[in-house]
Amino acid sequence: MKTRRSALSTIVCGAVLALAVFVSLAVSACASEPRVVLQTASGEIAVTVEVVSTPAQHAVGLMYRKELGALAGMLFVFDTAIEHPFWMKNTVLPLDMIFLGDDRKVVGIVKGAVPFTTTARTVGMPSRYVLEVNAGFSDKHGVKNADLVRFENIAAAP
Repeated sequence: MKTRRSALSTIVCGAVLALAVFVSLAVSACASEPRVVLQTASGEIAVTVEVVSTPAQHAVGLMYRKELGALAGMLFVFDTAIEHPFWMKNTVLPLDMIFLGDDRKVVGIVKGAVPFTTTARTVGMPSRYVLEVNAGFSDKHGVKNADLVRFENIAAAP
């Protein structure tokens, strides 16, 4: 009986240890994911992002994607701050586009960009970065012009 209890105890301890290691790795992986943290009047909101920084990546963007997490997005990183027009060709999801200046402050927002359209969308201001998120995100989280944004674990952003 003692041997059976000892074996069961060893199995349980091993399972607990394995779970602890898994949780630790999962937390560590999340901590190193690229994120954009928007500092709004109602608090900080973190968005896990896919970073695109080359012309080829910019051209594709979120085309053909059928889903995007509620706190997920795509960060477009450009070499210079100029007026960057965006369109929705072959983009299935309606999006908010949050344009950021060199100083990482919001310079404008395009809300609810309609899928599959080729209308050029811009905010009429130079931007260095553009964060694309699900339509309605900006209103839901109170994102406004001049809000400050922080990047975490984003090597491509100077």
